[in-house]
Amino acid sequence: MKKQAADGIVIVKKYANRRLYNTETSSYITLDHLAAMIRAGRDFKVVDAKTDEDITHNVLTQIIMEEESRGETMLPVNFLRQLISMYGDSMQAMVPGYLEASMDSFRRNQEQFKSAVEGAFANTPFADMAKRNLAMFEAATQGFKPGAAAPASAPATPAAASKDVEMAALKAELAALKDKIEKLGE
Repeated sequence: MKKQAADGIVIVKKYANRRLYNTETSSYITLDHLAAMIRAGRDFKVVDAKTDEDITHNVLTQIIMEEESRGETMLPVNFLRQLISMYGDSMQAMVPGYLEASMDSFRRNQEQFKSAVEGAFANTPFADMAKRNLAMFEAATQGFKPGAAAPASAPATPAAASKDVEMAALKAELAALKDKIEKLGE
């Protein structure tokens, strides 16, 4: 029984045993699946299977808690304290609108910055170089990220480390070539 709200929102039912059921795909899913749907731009509504009550807010909060517990926190402690202190405050009703507007503004600025940087280097030799350098930088810094797994076998010699950097550069170059091919196909 596939079910979608009239406005294209996917309906997800949460059962008493805490299982989530995606009525669009007729399958049980996890909070990670819901997070992936959000990242993909899919909108959904979570309802209690028994009462049909909208519990989307609670489930989204639960997803944030899961993400925060994985080691790379996004919400600073001071921000959380300030947010908690706003509960019961006379300004509480204004906070959700303010936070939503702030996040929308942040997203727009992020997109504009990304477009400007991509546009500045588009169709120049610097574009490929920048992609390769970024890939090498990301590969080099991967081991320094908190909660990141150590590489299976760390290079024992400078020559081995050099080969790792060269491999990262080749992977970046391959990714850049794939991007070019995709753009030609559009």
